[in-house]
Amino acid sequence: MASISSLGIGSGLDLNGLLDQLEASERQQLTPITQKQQSYQAKISAYGKLESALTAFQDASEKLADAKQFQAVKNQVSGDALTVVQGDDALTGNYDIEVTQRARAYSIATQGVADPEERLGAGSLSITLANGDTLDLEISDKKSSLESIRDAINEAGGGVQASLMNDGSGTPYRLVLSSSDTGTEAAIAEVTFSGGPGAALSLDPATEVSARNAELTVNGIAVSSQSNRVEDAIQGLTLNLVETGSATIDVTRDSTGIKKAVKGFVDSYNKLQETIDGLTRYDQKTGSRGELLGDTTLRGIDAQLRGLIGAALPEGEMRTLSDLGITLAVDGTLEIDDEELDDALENHLSAVSAFFAGGPEGAGNEGLAAGLKAALAGIVDDGGTLEDATEGLESSIENLQAHYSRTEERINSTLDRYRKQFQQLDSIIAQMNSTSSYLTQQFDALNAQLGQ
Repeated sequence: MASISSLGIGSGLDLNGLLDQLEASERQQLTPITQKQQSYQAKISAYGKLESALTAFQDASEKLADAKQFQAVKNQVSGDALTVVQGDDALTGNYDIEVTQRARAYSIATQGVADPEERLGAGSLSITLANGDTLDLEISDKKSSLESIRDAINEAGGGVQASLMNDGSGTPYRLVLSSSDTGTEAAIAEVTFSGGPGAALSLDPATEVSARNAELTVNGIAVSSQSNRVEDAIQGLTLNLVETGSATIDVTRDSTGIKKAVKGFVDSYNKLQETIDGLTRYDQKTGSRGELLGDTTLRGIDAQLRGLIGAALPEGEMRTLSDLGITLAVDGTLEIDDEELDDALENHLSAVSAFFAGGPEGAGNEGLAAGLKAALAGIVDDGGTLEDATEGLESSIENLQAHYSRTEERINSTLDRYRKQFQQLDSIIAQMNSTSSYLTQQFDALNAQLGQ
C-alpha cells in the first residue's frame, strides 16, 4: 500500500492536502477536551493560591487562639553582672541581683619534667571527684609519656580534662588537671599516680585552684549555684553570670508583641480577601475573569469566614472586633484604630485574651481565634474542603484524559480509513488515466490508417 506522501501521484489530485484538511477538521473534536482540562488545571492552581492565603490566616489565628500569647512578657536588664535568657513560663516582676562570686572549676598541676615525649614507665592513674565519680586509667610503657597521659585522660572524659603547660624552667612541662565543670561538686578530690608515672610525677600544691560555686542574692534571698548558668533562681529566667556586681531585671507584659500578633491576624485576613478578590474578579471592558469566579467552594469558604469574623460572641466584656478598635470596611477588609487597640491591650488585656482565645479550659466559651482555628482546619488540613475540591478536579482531569485518548484513537482510525480510500481513489483514477491514454493512442492509430 502506498504511503501518504505518494498520494496524488497516480491521479494528479492534491489528496495529501485534502487529507490534511480532513485531519484538522477531525482533531477539532479534541479542542474542547483540552480546553476543559486546562480550565480544571487553572482551578487547581487557583486553589493553591487560596490555600496559601488561608494557611497564613490559619497561622495568625492559631497564635491568638493560644491564651499564652496574651501572657507574653519581655525583660530588660540594667547592669553588666549578668545576661538573661527568657523561657515560656516567665512571669512579670522586678528583681534586684547582687553577684558576689562566680563559679569556677578546680585545677592543679604536677611538678615538671624535662621532655613531654619521654616514657615514664608503665603504671596507673586514678582521679576521684568530689561527687564520688572516679576515673581509673591503666598506663602502658609505650604510652607513658606526659603527652600520652594527657591524651588518655581527655579521651576517657569522666569529668576531667588535661593539658600541658611550659613554665620555662629546666623541667618545664607540667600536666594540668582540671574539672570539666565548675562548682564544688565537680572538683577533683584526689589524684593518685602509681608505677612509673608515680615515680616521676607528683602534684604541686602551689598550683591548686580550688573550685567554688556561684554566689548571688535575688531580692535579698541568697542563692548558690554550681554553674554560672543559674536556671532555677527565677521562674522562666536563666541567669548567665558575667562578673561580680549588681544588676536589675524588669519583666513586664509584652504589649508590643501582643499587638504585633493582632495586627498579623488583621493583615493576613486582608491578604486573604485580596486573594479572593483576585480569583473572582471580572473586567467588563476586557472580559477577563478570575479562575474561581462563581466557584461554589470558594464562595462557601468566604461566607463561612466572613460570618465568623462579623459575629458577636455570646458573652464577655468584649464580644466583637469593633470593641477592640477593629472594624470591617466597605471592601470587606479589616481596619485597626491604633488608639483603641492600645487602650484595650493596656487596660483590658484579660478581656482581649478571652475574646480571641476563649475563657478558662472547660468554661465553654470559645474565642474568635479559637473558632477560626477550628474552621480553617476543616478547610486546609488533610481531608478538608480544599483537598476534596482539588481531588475532584484531578479526577475530572483524569477522566478527560481518558476521553481524549479514546477520541484520538477514533480520529486516527477515521484518518486511516480516509487514507485507504484516497489510495484506492488514486489507484482507480490512475488506471482510468492509463486506459484513456491507451484508447486515445488506438483511436489516433486507427484514424491514421483510414487516412483521416
